[in-house]
Amino acid sequence: MSPVSDSTNRVIPGPQEPEEKTYHPSDGLFTDAHVPDFDAYLALYKKSTEEPEEFWADVAQEFYWKKPASGPMLQYNFDVNKGNIYIKFMEGAKTNICYNVLDRNVHERNLGEKVAYYWEGNSPDHHQTITYNQLLRNVCRCANALKLLGVKKGDRVAIYLPMIPELVYTMLACARIGAVHSIVFAGFSSESLCERIMDAQCNILVTADGVYRGDKLINLKKIASEALERCKESMALCVQKCVVVKHHAFRTSSDASNKLQTPWDESCDIWWDDLMDGVSDKCEPEWMDSEDPLFILYTSGSTGKPKGVVHTVTGYMLYTSLTFKYVFDYHHDDVYWCTADIGWITGHSYITYGPLANGATSVLFEGVPVYPHVGRLWEIIEKYGVSKFYTAPTAIRLLMKYGREPLQRYDLSSLRVLGTVGEPINPEAWLWYYDVVGQQRCPVIDTFWQTETGGHVLTPLPAATPLKPGSATCPFFGVQPAILNEHGEEVEGEAEGYLVFRKPWPGIMRGVYGNQERFESTYFRKFPGYYVTGDGCRRDKDGYYWITGRIDDMLNVSGHLLSTAEVEAALSEHPSVAEAAVVSRPHAVKGECLYCFVTLKDHKEFNRSLMEELKRKVREKIGPIATPDFIQNAPGLPKTRSGKIMRRVLRQIARNEKDLGDLSTLADPKVVEVLFSQRCEAAA
Repeated sequence: MSPVSDSTNRVIPGPQEPEEKTYHPSDGLFTDAHVPDFDAYLALYKKSTEEPEEFWADVAQEFYWKKPASGPMLQYNFDVNKGNIYIKFMEGAKTNICYNVLDRNVHERNLGEKVAYYWEGNSPDHHQTITYNQLLRNVCRCANALKLLGVKKGDRVAIYLPMIPELVYTMLACARIGAVHSIVFAGFSSESLCERIMDAQCNILVTADGVYRGDKLINLKKIASEALERCKESMALCVQKCVVVKHHAFRTSSDASNKLQTPWDESCDIWWDDLMDGVSDKCEPEWMDSEDPLFILYTSGSTGKPKGVVHTVTGYMLYTSLTFKYVFDYHHDDVYWCTADIGWITGHSYITYGPLANGATSVLFEGVPVYPHVGRLWEIIEKYGVSKFYTAPTAIRLLMKYGREPLQRYDLSSLRVLGTVGEPINPEAWLWYYDVVGQQRCPVIDTFWQTETGGHVLTPLPAATPLKPGSATCPFFGVQPAILNEHGEEVEGEAEGYLVFRKPWPGIMRGVYGNQERFESTYFRKFPGYYVTGDGCRRDKDGYYWITGRIDDMLNVSGHLLSTAEVEAALSEHPSVAEAAVVSRPHAVKGECLYCFVTLKDHKEFNRSLMEELKRKVREKIGPIATPDFIQNAPGLPKTRSGKIMRRVLRQIARNEKDLGDLSTLADPKVVEVLFSQRCEAAA
């Protein structure tokens, strides 16, 4: 069968060749699907690219507008040679995203008594049910409390909280009053938190006293206080108040809570409960312009300094709502669970804004997959009758190690859609997920997107897309991908190269906070006229897209993007280290892990004690997610005559690949032999 082409002459997959194994949803599983088959997908995709004004106007009708848009639906420039890069969507419109995801559900759709979240704590003994009515009241109380602290439209609020209801209350409260939330994953170090607070010039920090991750107690307030002290030392303290949730003290006995010493500054710190006491649960929303900023979320940059990705109100609202509805084929009676942390973009888009915009019932999970037992995820699926389940390949690979037996204790028959996010899923994990978790009934939706894209850009649709294990398949509505070669030329048909996008969609980032130059140089300067993802991509004979990994100096560890430059800078701060280089090495659970080469200063000894110090240094500077798995002594590094490190060679050494190809540009080829002789076989 021949593939189908759309109006842009890109190959769109048709029926598959008989020799290639594809997977289709079980008969009868999607009789009421929003996109029932591939022809329906093609028709909607065609409309979204050929008639975008009409397509997005139809989507916008689902929302409340204080003032309609006055100009074109979408305006943009992707070409740095034609002036500043910009994207504007529904310019002139006024709305409020908090109103649309809460008030509209309560007052217009009569969903007030519907469950918005089933909160599951780290311990199975801790759980809570939150209806849309309760969520709206708590968000309004939080919004009024923030206003009492002087927070107003445009102010930045830093949030450093675990996966507890107060995290959702605070981010939506910011959205309600027009403040810009900057959520920092509560696994980052004090230095990382400080850096983000200073860059965004946040004037309020919301954190908690502490939290258990599994059986490990994390003193969040201590980390937060250290971050604020760092800000003071940098003469850049902008935080006026630090609001502290009594999460650990509330969730443990008085004896246990005494183990946690909470640092306290009477001039700055205030308990959440004291702040909320007596505050009204009614709060009028601030009506926002379409392109007003909604949030800043920091993602690792190849220079080592995190980038503050800015998303705005209207485009992000429409895009997360639509992708959630179609990608998970959401219906009113579904119970949806995304296991991500709200500290990452997945949690922003597919735990908070996307599900709530659809009036969905979600599970909000504080814990970890294997605590207090390896069947915790399956136990929760059975407990709440989860029908749509979204997790990371890292979690799947971790749970694969325990085999089928833990799953067989639980009833997983409620599942209808399985999703993955964070990194390309390897076919072995895909098949285990499909066969064992989904019992060969549920499609596996492998979603490709980024912090910068705001929502899914390459993804199957559950009832419509024939699946290939490991492929992100086809573009979502309004998304126009292309593959470029090194010269910036589009390559057609079967091809491999740089993944780029020709035109914007409503949910794409609007900039890097406070740094237009970095925004343009990172995403648009390499290939003018395109948004450059930084990922490599392959398109097969059927037009399916396969993500091949990062092209720049970035690593994807357990679904989290890390900068090699950031880790190298942390290692190089140690007084014994003269130079460091970091590359990726495949890992059975994480996908990739960090393999570090360190060159020591004269007369310094490489030993286990030094390795532990270096690992601790990285943890303290960046956070536990960046902890190296391998640290190798490197008397010298493979460099060109101009002094550039040949990372290709280091990656091959880390992976024990002996065929190194052309080494003629190396200043000292003998370095390679020495590095091979000292390479690490086991994790440091």
